[in-house]
Amino acid sequence: MFQVEASYQPTGDQPGAIAALAAGITKGYPAQTLLGVTGSGKTFTIANTIAKVQKPTLVLAHNKTLAAQLCSEFKEYFPNSAVEFFVSYYDYYQPEAYIPGTDTYIEKDSSINDEIDKLRHSATCALSERRDVIIVASVSCIYSLGNPIDYRNMVISLRTGMQKSRDELIHKLVDLQYERNDINFVRNKFRVRGDTVEVYPAYSYGNALRIEFFGDEIDRISEINTLTGEVKQFLLHTAIYPASHYIVPQDKLEDALNDLKNEMEERVAFFTENGKLIEAQRIRQRTEYDIEMLREIGVCKGIEN
Repeated sequence: MFQVEASYQPTGDQPGAIAALAAGITKGYPAQTLLGVTGSGKTFTIANTIAKVQKPTLVLAHNKTLAAQLCSEFKEYFPNSAVEFFVSYYDYYQPEAYIPGTDTYIEKDSSINDEIDKLRHSATCALSERRDVIIVASVSCIYSLGNPIDYRNMVISLRTGMQKSRDELIHKLVDLQYERNDINFVRNKFRVRGDTVEVYPAYSYGNALRIEFFGDEIDRISEINTLTGEVKQFLLHTAIYPASHYIVPQDKLEDALNDLKNEMEERVAFFTENGKLIEAQRIRQRTEYDIEMLREIGVCKGIEN
């Protein structure tokens, strides 16, 4: 349940605006406009409207700075709800380019902000687990993140006493694009120590999961501090979400790779017929390389969307 925590109550025109907005949402109005000068309490009014309607809410802002400010304010109003931040994780982005005349290829280059990526994963996990969720986002939320059904279906659900071997869990973690690293234990990595597997989830804020096995049975699940190894709490159940939003099941991946190959052959034939042999060779080389990367390691730089 959404519950506003504030030391003051709606006053002036705010109660009327809250009632009118809530009524409009209930009646299914496609759009409503709340007017107000700077400092008139529009965010507080919307917070109370959310609490009145009790629906998961997406708040769109036109830039990252305003989105961060709104997220901070909503966190104060809803300390017991999931208020999440979802903006573009690129600090720097240069698209790839190719000039056939000189056979010049400029590779795509980008810099991803790890902290923002973690917040994006936290937002999608919150949407999968609860209803009292407010996502404050920039326009980056309109771009595809893959199929939410595939995302949910590939979640690893673990319970104490569950029959599952250590090797089976390791294989599933690799399928979810987690990487094994026994030395540098950071986000999206896992490490194995005897009958114990420790996973640093993509959405975690400094805590990791420790899964201890006894034979082919999960003996104990605990949440630990990634720096000190201190046990925070013992868990009866936990869910590990994929390390990437662009993950798909193997059968869908194979179908997509076949489509890519067929389209590549069409374009190669087109370029060859028109005497553009450099372009034909280039598109075949790049596409076959990308297909091989997707099939072998599950990711391909440059086609995340």
